Amino acid sequence: MLGWALSFLVIALIAAVFGFGGIASAAAGIAKILFFVFLALFIISLIMNMARGA
Repeated sequence: MLGWALSFLVIALIAAVFGFGGIASAAAGIAKILFFVFLALFIISLIMNMARGA
């Protein structure tokens, strides 16, 4: 999932360099959403692992 977020971030950066503002903002929004979903799943995974290990 983090790979997808980074891919959309790269797409947003390339689109911004070439002047495609709408595509850049959409790709950046998708990258932001995917990053926060990844972060939430990572934190949940850490909590579950700590609870199971104790």
